[in-house]
Amino acid sequence: MKHAKTDESKSNHSCGCGSSCGPESIAMIQPKPEPAGIPVFRIPTMDCAAEEGEIRHALAKLPGLRSLSFQLGARTLAIDAPPESIPQALDAIRKAGFKPVPLSDSTAQDDDHDHTGHDHHHDHNHGGFALPEGLPRYALALLLALGAESISFFAPQSLTFSGIGMALAAAAIGLAGFSTYVKGWAALRNLRLNINALMTVAVTGAFLIGQWPEAAMVMALYAIAELIEARSVDRARNAIKGLLDMTPEKAEVKQADGSWAESLVKTVAIGAIVRVKPGARVPLDGVIVTGSTSVDQSPVTGESIPVDKAVGDPVFAGTINATGMVEAQVSAAANGTLLARIIHAVEQAQGSRAPTQQFVDRFASIYTPAVFALALAVCLLSPWLMDWTWMQAIYKALVLLVIACPCALVISTPVTVVSGLAAAARRGILIKGGIHLEGARKIKAIALDKTGTITQGKPKLVATEVLTNDQEESQVLRWASDLAGHSDHPVSKAIAQGLGIQGNGQLESFTALPGRGIEAKTGGLTLILGNHRLIEERGLCSPKIEARLAEHEAQGRTVTMLASSTQVLAIFAVADTIKESSRQAIAELHALGVASVMLTGDNVATAKAIAKQAGIDDARGNLLPEDKLAAIEELQKKYGYVAMTGDGLNDAPALARSNIGFAMGGAGTDTAMEAADVVIMNDDLRRIPEAIKLSRKTQAILWQNIALALGIKAVFLLLAIFNGATMWMAVFADMGASLLVVFNGLRVLHSKPQ
Repeated sequence: MKHAKTDESKSNHSCGCGSSCGPESIAMIQPKPEPAGIPVFRIPTMDCAAEEGEIRHALAKLPGLRSLSFQLGARTLAIDAPPESIPQALDAIRKAGFKPVPLSDSTAQDDDHDHTGHDHHHDHNHGGFALPEGLPRYALALLLALGAESISFFAPQSLTFSGIGMALAAAAIGLAGFSTYVKGWAALRNLRLNINALMTVAVTGAFLIGQWPEAAMVMALYAIAELIEARSVDRARNAIKGLLDMTPEKAEVKQADGSWAESLVKTVAIGAIVRVKPGARVPLDGVIVTGSTSVDQSPVTGESIPVDKAVGDPVFAGTINATGMVEAQVSAAANGTLLARIIHAVEQAQGSRAPTQQFVDRFASIYTPAVFALALAVCLLSPWLMDWTWMQAIYKALVLLVIACPCALVISTPVTVVSGLAAAARRGILIKGGIHLEGARKIKAIALDKTGTITQGKPKLVATEVLTNDQEESQVLRWASDLAGHSDHPVSKAIAQGLGIQGNGQLESFTALPGRGIEAKTGGLTLILGNHRLIEERGLCSPKIEARLAEHEAQGRTVTMLASSTQVLAIFAVADTIKESSRQAIAELHALGVASVMLTGDNVATAKAIAKQAGIDDARGNLLPEDKLAAIEELQKKYGYVAMTGDGLNDAPALARSNIGFAMGGAGTDTAMEAADVVIMNDDLRRIPEAIKLSRKTQAILWQNIALALGIKAVFLLLAIFNGATMWMAVFADMGASLLVVFNGLRVLHSKPQ
């Protein structure tokens, strides 16, 4: 299957701004098990793509390293390397400023995750009414910094008060900036220039040249702004985390003696029978074995209209049982439910880098050293070129370092991409990565399978004509119902269901006629229910019958006839009807400038008839999987960026070859989940134009954020060079720009469904 993946591990992320940066995935399900023998380590402070980049850089030269597998949401790292290299790897990680703990040795591991995989580490980032962890410390640091500023302002000449002020400033820097210093010195030792390194140099330099009040205030404000930014970004990261809360912790399970007892969901075995009362949430995926009800499936499909469920129908964990009590046989364990797989897919998608994000990361990796070099040039050359004092030159260089921090630039993309992925998931559109979220806006043509995509995928009786006057119409229809009820063929089932009447039970001697139909007798009368070929073989066709058949076949219908030994008694037309949403979806795609083509294995007449009803531009029938693949390649030559929509199994080659593959019917379809780049969870084609619109909005906000980040930086860089910016202004410019792009990116979360 095609997966257009990006190797984000190779991007040099230059931000290093702690938990507030990057597309941190949410620890929504248990970490993916690694192959036996590969050690897994928990790194509590590794919750950002920037920190992943630092660790990758630290392990780049590890002897025998085969691969690194990061799970940012669970904060784990699997190191596939020879056993003798593992100690060296752990030492390199520690030197980079992190503390790896073997997963098997982490006594807190079992406590850190509940049955749904909720991660209780760093709960200060997950909302609620509790104060964010660190806020009291940062508030105290801010008060101490204000004290130092007051002393500097009111008693600038007093050596005694200056000593007290320096002590207050040092205490403020220590309280607010300890973690920044730890990471900053680690980065400098490894010759890595990130935000922590820049802040460490700038604050230390400002303190040493006597600007200790400003140094303290900058560090305190920086720490508080980082905390605010982290909380804001977590709104995007945790946008679908609430889905987990929809799964109950306990389930009512049927015991061997027929009684019912509550059990933890994580302990319920596949095959067990669970009971779900009206108003309760379904605890696990299963199939109804007793009862009927109406279920709100919005957590899975994004549609709020309840779906009727009866015996034999699937139900999914986290959905709401609205009306009747049902019993269901469990079909998946707690960590393998459809909801868990959806969330895991979004988690994986959030960990991948979109093309714009890769560009920004590459740009930042050049931008940060370049600005550092500029600051050094200002420090060394401005006393000679601009007649500044050395103290003025050093101060200006330090201001430049703070302004030039790439945090706002680097964070401008991931928060927007994560918001887009979460907004899509809320609507039942599962996008497997930022590359596909960005790519959807470029779609110029879309190829669509017919059965199950444009149509319902189930034959339905659409026309009935009784042609004889020799028999009562009701009698003819009862005969047809009786004959159709004795066949397993989908067309016969559709006729029986469509007629909706009971046969008279007087038919006997049923005989199957393979490839043709069925024959029976009643009271000396021979009856057949079969296709055009059978009627011709029995010599019962006529120009009138042929004309009626041609009319139905031109509309893409399958025709079955009931006949006696002397005449055709009735004609039944069966068709796979198009979905109500298909016409609207195609119209919306055309309004977006996207051409539509149907690719189906059905006959050409049926394909053209369905395409005409749906408003599709072009229809091609009698296609094998390899023919669909060739058609996709032809469309790509004509249009460029082409999407394919299918079921993920028969259309696999075409899905793989297309630029973006959309799978319909994701609810319970493992193949579709694996094969496609985007899964439409409720089979509604209108989700595709909605995904394209969301992609276009996301892209617009991405470039707005990049422009804002770079524009603000450019203005304040010029002000700093030409004596118009202080270190206070520098920190406000840097963090203000960061918060601005975060809040702008969060707008995607509130995009209204069309």
